[in-house]
Amino acid sequence: MLYWLTALSDGGDIFNLFRYITFRAGGAFFTALVFGFFFGRPLINVLRRRQGKGQPIRDDGPEGHFSKAGTPTMGGLLILSALLTATLFWARLDNIFVWIVMLVTFSFGLIGFADDYAKVSKQSSAGVSGRVRLLLGFLISGIAAYVAAVSHPEALQYRLALPVFKDVLINLSFLFIPFAMIVIVGAANAVNLTDGLDGLAIMPVMIAAGALGVISYAVGRSDFTEYLDVHYVPGTGEILIFCAALFGGGLGFLWYNAPPAAVFMGDTGSLSLGGALGAIAVVTKHEIVLAIIGGLFVVEALSVIIQVAYFKATGKRVFLMAPIHHHFEKKGWAEPQIVIRFWIIALILAMIGLATLKIR
Repeated sequence: MLYWLTALSDGGDIFNLFRYITFRAGGAFFTALVFGFFFGRPLINVLRRRQGKGQPIRDDGPEGHFSKAGTPTMGGLLILSALLTATLFWARLDNIFVWIVMLVTFSFGLIGFADDYAKVSKQSSAGVSGRVRLLLGFLISGIAAYVAAVSHPEALQYRLALPVFKDVLINLSFLFIPFAMIVIVGAANAVNLTDGLDGLAIMPVMIAAGALGVISYAVGRSDFTEYLDVHYVPGTGEILIFCAALFGGGLGFLWYNAPPAAVFMGDTGSLSLGGALGAIAVVTKHEIVLAIIGGLFVVEALSVIIQVAYFKATGKRVFLMAPIHHHFEKKGWAEPQIVIRFWIIALILAMIGLATLKIR
């Protein structure tokens, strides 16, 4: 929105600053951060009053989680509000990729909100049916994938770019749409599975968003793509503003979610933020790199798949409990120990993912 102030510029005044993506990204970061700090406590108070007993705690969960009973959920509303407000203020609203990412984020947030509301109102961990959530998720991601595909340059449409191999483009044709749907829905549910300890999911999401923001800015500049030998996707530079807003909003939320959490992110936050990461990867043609940057989420999801498959086949368990962060809880690791070590792993993976920009 504020980009239109450039119309008032003669090229040598303060309004000219709004032409620069980096300046507007900084503005989006601080807008979302201040929003989170300012509205965080009032929102938590409202959620606490409305929810009463807070998020239901599973009876079969780790014993240490019973002390968290009464903590309100739906804290993702704070992140979403800060993120979308800051993006609307600072991003160019004539950019199709910004709208794709925002609409995926908002839509998955609605799915998560419905799930959280069902859990709180029924005081049950069941929530909305998994099939319904998947169906809605695939519908939303299918629309987003199609719009992204037709909005890419003709040479990149319906094609999969591989990291490291600079000249390789795999033409998936109509299969690109279901592939992109799996990326977006998979990312959403992987982040959702990771969100099981105070602060565990939000920091890796912020780290991944930071890495994807750098990638978005790089592939959206022809001079950078020429130097790095990556595929040029005009317009994706504006996604940096969304990523900066996500980082700022995430910090504002983490202030209240740090152990012991005053509020849980809930599916409202985890599904929307995971969907956002998937959507960014699709519009920037870095779907494979997302699996590296978000490797922590991949491992969390795989631990559940392996556990379920092995149990059905043998009646035994691979892990003491899945997702894998609960396995380490069962082994006696303290919650902050697990969270901080997972943060470190997420940062290492993000650096590896960024390195693929130059390794060609």
